[in-house]
Amino acid sequence: MRLNYKQWIQVVLSLVVAVWIFWFLYKDISLNSLKAALRETSFLWIGLSVIVSLLGYWIRAWRWGLLIEAGEKIKISTWSAFVALMIGYLANLLVPRAGEVARCGILAKTENQQMGKLLGTVILERTIDLLFMMVTIFLAFGLENQTFLSLIGDLVAWDGFFERVSKSMPMVLGGGLVAVLFFYFVFQKYRDSSILRKIRHFIRDMIQGFVSLRKVKNQTGFWLSSVMIWLIYYLMMLFVAWAIPTTASLSLSAVLIVMVMGSIGMVAPVQGGIGTFHALVAFILMAYGLSDEQGKIFAVIIHSSQVLTIILMGMITLGFFFKITAKKESKTY
Repeated sequence: MRLNYKQWIQVVLSLVVAVWIFWFLYKDISLNSLKAALRETSFLWIGLSVIVSLLGYWIRAWRWGLLIEAGEKIKISTWSAFVALMIGYLANLLVPRAGEVARCGILAKTENQQMGKLLGTVILERTIDLLFMMVTIFLAFGLENQTFLSLIGDLVAWDGFFERVSKSMPMVLGGGLVAVLFFYFVFQKYRDSSILRKIRHFIRDMIQGFVSLRKVKNQTGFWLSSVMIWLIYYLMMLFVAWAIPTTASLSLSAVLIVMVMGSIGMVAPVQGGIGTFHALVAFILMAYGLSDEQGKIFAVIIHSSQVLTIILMGMITLGFFFKITAKKESKTY
């Protein structure tokens, strides 16, 4: 996928903001503290978290195949969908949101599918994920409502308000800059289009997408896999929490809150949720009695384990993709 001049500016600026937020968060964390935490970490639990995450990626690839096959007399290879998915995640580490287009392009070549149709299934898939995320947020709020109310009370308390604002200002400015960049490029892209027309088209496409869900042959498998994906997200977070002594005593509902905050952090338009994921996870862990340093170390351990997994699997699946395309090209001669 080629980027134009404006898109390159967006990529570079989002990366700069992400790195800056990360630096601001960890500038006071010593390398010795991180090494000490790693020595106490159980890498058995970390390994189980990685294995479970790979299972989640496979289930997501299988579910994507169900969407593509809906209403069609075709069969999508789960392995091909998995290869495309992992390459897409790898692309997201370089260019925010580019992975959605990249994985569609990969599968279009390996499975001879139309690009437009694949993009439609990804939009539908993300819409369903958003709905499940909202359900998870409401569930977390119901289980840990006292923690939420306490946090809100602390945030609106006037005691030390200006001191907290001054400390949080760099993070607020960084997040604001990300938001401004995002809306600026969205505006630049759609400034010549009618806003109402875009809203109508979006609603129409979303309705059509949900209507097409009825065409999915394996309804039970589709919805069960959707639940499993979010359950696996939770297990990934839980296993890492058990791996680190400072978080091993967290309750099951507390881990759910941490997962929710991490998921929100990953939505930000920066590469791989760098900075935003760490900030939100560390923030919520402080509400459960962990120090600022302990929360940030937990965040960097779980985020790094997943990023390394994506890089490794992305490179492996990229090799398979080149092998598959090379075979197809050789057959055409």
